[in-house]
Amino acid sequence: MNINPFDILKNAQKIQEQMGAFQEKLGALTVTGSAGAGMVEVELNGRMEMVSLRIAAEAANPEEVEMLQDLIAAAYNSAMEKIREAVNREMGALAGGMQIPGMQGFPGSGFPGLS
Repeated sequence: MNINPFDILKNAQKIQEQMGAFQEKLGALTVTGSAGAGMVEVELNGRMEMVSLRIAAEAANPEEVEMLQDLIAAAYNSAMEKIREAVNREMGALAGGMQIPGMQGFPGSGFPGLS
């Protein structure tokens, strides 16, 4: 079997370009997670950064701070799950449907720009 090193290099460059485009796509991706029938909403981008947090006036009762904290955590976790699903879909498309080792535990998988 003849393996041309230039073909390998060309494929590596193509994959690197695809990964750059993927990271740009992640930066533009936003999802919203919510909790408490929409009383708390958290918006995250594909880099796992919180873009916005909305708390409805009726949720801000000072006597219910603990509930508010739980709702914020639930909304954030809801948004994180949506990001994981979107990243897995995009990675699957990028890899042609192959399962990529290390992406199962996303984030923190060591994937450039995502950990």
